[in-house]
Amino acid sequence: MSTAVADREWVLPIGGRMRPAEQGRTYEVECPATELTLTTAPDASPADVDEAVQVAADGAAAWRQVDVRERGRRLRALAEVIRAHADELAMLDALDSGNPVTAMHNDVAWGAEVLDLFADFASHLGGATIPASPENLHYTRRAPFGVVARIVPFNHPIFFASSKVAAPLMAGNAVVLKPSDITPLSALRLGELAADILPPGVLSVVTGNGPAAASALVKHPLVRRIGFIGSDRVGRIIQRDAAEVGVKEISLELGGKNALIVCPDADLDAAATGIVNGMNFAWSQGQSCGSTSRVLLHSSVADHVLNSVLDHVSTIPVGSPIDPATRMGPLASRAQYDKARSYIDIATAEGATVAYGGGRPEGMDKGYFLEPTVLTDVRPGMRIEQEEVFGPVMSVLTFDDLDEAVRIANGVDFGLTGSVWTRDVSTAVSLADRLEAGYVWINGSSRHFWGMPFGGTKSSGIGREESIEELLSYTELKAVNVLV
Repeated sequence: MSTAVADREWVLPIGGRMRPAEQGRTYEVECPATELTLTTAPDASPADVDEAVQVAADGAAAWRQVDVRERGRRLRALAEVIRAHADELAMLDALDSGNPVTAMHNDVAWGAEVLDLFADFASHLGGATIPASPENLHYTRRAPFGVVARIVPFNHPIFFASSKVAAPLMAGNAVVLKPSDITPLSALRLGELAADILPPGVLSVVTGNGPAAASALVKHPLVRRIGFIGSDRVGRIIQRDAAEVGVKEISLELGGKNALIVCPDADLDAAATGIVNGMNFAWSQGQSCGSTSRVLLHSSVADHVLNSVLDHVSTIPVGSPIDPATRMGPLASRAQYDKARSYIDIATAEGATVAYGGGRPEGMDKGYFLEPTVLTDVRPGMRIEQEEVFGPVMSVLTFDDLDEAVRIANGVDFGLTGSVWTRDVSTAVSLADRLEAGYVWINGSSRHFWGMPFGGTKSSGIGREESIEELLSYTELKAVNVLV
């Protein structure tokens, strides 16, 4: 498979037509497991981005007139094609992201499920009648924006590429998709597969090395709606750049420094399993904005839970991402690896203790492999407790009462997810209500439930996804008053 990837010529799917980037520009895509060049991908110029947007503007005019049920049928057809190419897409993601291929099979399946979910939502695109006056007719309609930019990160390439075009397409928009420059391959392949299903101009994929292509997309005057997933720093850049050229609707799903609280009455063994699952060690090497990377243990149960967590972590098989037995692969890039290692060093310098991991797995001298790492003796206010690592580094803190737990949990700039473990219903509901987070699990972690709105508060973003709210966010509401 890796030879086939290296030997093929990757092209830009621009509105259904396959072509190289301007002047044949390409850049190297690295395999993080080997640190070797995997292949070359198109390096889109601003002119390439402009063509993709212009084609999308033409495609959007026709696509918005297509019956919503037919749009839903096209999304379902795309989901089926994705399922039919599951092995190929999962392997592409394993090769250029480092995520385990077995986990990427789940990402493929979930991306297809979300396409089906938004096809199910077709009838929710209607408006309402409003009794604003007794003698007249007042109603609302929902209309698509036109051209939508979807900019997605490297940690779940095919899942984000497929699932994040679902809502804007269902709403009647044309989409220009920009994947991470680290992991462009499955998105490019998705664009090729979609060309036989979606009308011309409705979906384009642009890839590029560095921020130039994304910046050109954000600043394009015909792009009126932007959906971004990534860091809070880049989210702020997108807000600023977009504002320079006009007023645009922007949704941001950004970082997290998420707290998982274990109360003294919790099922402690289940909580320990939930803690390890919540860090997403075995899905994306902890490179997940929703990871519960701050574990808050009641002091009376801290030792018991921590020992169980360490037992679980020690059994995670780390290895080649294309090996079906691997549950944890390498980090996605040298930059991600260096960042995670630097935060471990910062944490220990500030007084934290490495209870497990902290370095390369034995025998893995090549690739961006880092052991699952558990830090203890972490205190509120440490950088490791405040800042997102986006890697396999978990911080463990203790608390003596629930008010203290809430203060620690809410004492960061982020507010994406949270998790509460307790057998007491009143405690569970109270803590869930008090947590400054957009998505909370009670006696659970990590899992997403399609249809439940996912998104954060504070620096974790604006807007909600995976739900009706996401679909409606890709429409504009028009009020019509019929005077009789």
